[in-house]
Parts: sequence; structure tokens; C-alpha cells
Amino acid sequence: MSVVVFAVGNPSRGDDALGPLLMDWLAEQARPGVHLVSDFQLQIEHALDLEGHQLALFIDAGTGTPAPFEFRETGPAATRPVSSHALAPEAVLQVYASVQRRPPPPAFVLCIRGNDFRLGEGLSPAAERNLAAARARLVECLDDADAARWRQLIPVPAQKLKS
Repeated sequence: MSVVVFAVGNPSRGDDALGPLLMDWLAEQARPGVHLVSDFQLQIEHALDLEGHQLALFIDAGTGTPAPFEFRETGPAATRPVSSHALAPEAVLQVYASVQRRPPPPAFVLCIRGNDFRLGEGLSPAAERNLAAARARLVECLDDADAARWRQLIPVPAQKLKS
């Protein structure tokens, strides 16, 4: 199965480097069938990178993300971008669906908890730990690159457990 992995973030802004650092590590692995796309932010042109792949993964850092990371499935949705750049994964998937006139491949988000996004800072100690946990999830996903398997890795929300 062919997988496209997007990693976004600014390596000069502290924990915003989580996505690019995970991408650098993944690039060293040279996994067959895995296409890597790294950028500061998602843009409409990234919809073209989905073409020919059966699965997509978007990696980013987030401030309100539960530690160590959030892993979830996502899909196309119209969003309100601040500009034609800095799109959410859902907006990139929507652009793909609009341009190609067909659904995008199944897509997932791996959002790693970040704490300190100040310019010129390195990773915070907490982000280092979160990165290690996210790396383990990434390996688990790419070792079995199948949308049905990835769905099994999504945690069940606590309120659903109580019912």
C-alpha cells in the first residue's frame, strides 16, 4: 500500500519542530511505499500530493492536544482558512475531492502535544517524551499500513466506555 505522510511545522519555533523532526527520522528509515512531504504549513497545492496513494497521514504539533499525542481519522471538510495557505488537513482533503471529483484516500492525523513554541527555542523536555511516543505510534502504523488497522489504533473516548 502506498502511504503519503505530511509533516508540518517550523523547526525554529521550539516544539513546532515536532513534525519535521519526526519526518527527518522517518526519512532515515527509507520505507518502501512511503512518500514524504514536509513543509512549514499545509497549502492547497498539497492536495496534489495525495494522488496515487491509498492512505494519508498528517503529522503536526498542537498546543491543546492531549499528551503525548492525538491520533484520529479525518476527512474532507470545508474550513475557513486565514489565507490560501496554512490549511487544516480537512481543507487539503476537500481541495483534493473538489479537483479530482472523487473522495481522497483515507486520512489520519497524528498531532503531537507541544508546550513551547517560542522562536529560537529547542524542544521542551515534555515534547521530547511526546515525540518518542509519537514515533512508536508511527512505526506501528507503517508496519501495518491499512486504514482498517489504523482505525483500531484510535482510542475510544472515555464517555463511550461508560455506556
